[in-house]
Amino acid sequence: MNKRWTGLEVGLRHPLFQSVMNLLITGCAGFIGARTSALALESGYEVVGLDNLNGYYDVELKRHRIKPLRNHDGFHFHEIDIEDGCALDRIFSAYEFDAVINLAARAGVRASLLDPHAYMHTNTVATLNLLERMVGNGISKFVMASTSSLYAGHPTPFAEDADVTKPISPYAATKLAAESLCHVWHRIYGLDISVLRYFTVYGPAGRPDMAPFRFCEWIRREAPITLYGNGSQTRDFTYIDDIAKGTMASLGISGYEVINLGGGYPSLRIDALISLLEREFKKVARVEKQSFNETDMRDTSADITKARSLLGWEPQVSPEEGLRRTASWHKENALLLDGIRL
Repeated sequence: MNKRWTGLEVGLRHPLFQSVMNLLITGCAGFIGARTSALALESGYEVVGLDNLNGYYDVELKRHRIKPLRNHDGFHFHEIDIEDGCALDRIFSAYEFDAVINLAARAGVRASLLDPHAYMHTNTVATLNLLERMVGNGISKFVMASTSSLYAGHPTPFAEDADVTKPISPYAATKLAAESLCHVWHRIYGLDISVLRYFTVYGPAGRPDMAPFRFCEWIRREAPITLYGNGSQTRDFTYIDDIAKGTMASLGISGYEVINLGGGYPSLRIDALISLLEREFKKVARVEKQSFNETDMRDTSADITKARSLLGWEPQVSPEEGLRRTASWHKENALLLDGIRL
């Protein structure tokens, strides 16, 4: 009887699948994009990485992430914006791709309230740009980064069949629109599309607008922590390496699938996160509490049954271990981080 390979085995280059596969990875200088690109290269893929290196946060951190990638013979970097259709046409003309992984995005609930047009262009219009060029160039596999923010207002744990048609932030709305476009392109053109809803990704070289990065830096710098709410809210923290492996695993499945990628551990209270980081840095945090932002989610928890079944994927890194690794990276890269604006 032939074994049915899981998505994880296919995505991470099981020996049965040894031919070189050419990937286009957008947002390759971003937090998830850089780690996914590194994993793809380590697994034997050729990667064309796109990023516009925008100033949403300090570009030096993005350059830090892609520096090791650019030393790899299989990596080809282009500084372009995927909102630019003409620039994309040049990329699709210059290379032949077997799959596209779209990790370029504007992220963050609060920031989306300040500039919703930028979120619509990057998250929705740019997704359409990629889908159109995939059809025009005969590329059938698309992986898209989506968000757990779509589940706002639903009881935990969040399952993929929840009705997410009433988002409460521009960020979530633009991701929902992108998911809808993906479904249309699957139905009309037969594209195989994996939509991945990520849950609170953290780890070394993370995003400076997210709590794990900020709390690490505030504690390391002995600066006060800004805490929205009383700290009782919870998050399903998911370590970056687990996210990258799940993203690569989704290359191995067909059809249109929406899949949660979450930590698989009990969700962690924000005040517990602070306590764990205090222990790692051996410092006491100074916490300044502010009112809870009603566009934020109070609690998140992923039902990852589908990821286990379809991808053969299981998160491996606990919050305690992941935060230890994250804090160590912050301590080791103090010179770089001293110049990063929070």
